[in-house]
Amino acid sequence: MGSFLEVLCAIFIPPVGVFLRYGLGLEFWVCLLLTLFAFIPGLIYAIYVLTK
Repeated sequence: MGSFLEVLCAIFIPPVGVFLRYGLGLEFWVCLLLTLFAFIPGLIYAIYVLTK
């Protein structure tokens, strides 16, 4: 499960939360693209990735 700080960052700025865990990996870029297209899909993806 993701740390509290990562999940908290993911709620406000989803790519930042994912970046804290994975750096500039594939998960970050997917989250960034989803967030740019629409905030909610990026948020859902970030929470999913951080809690899996």
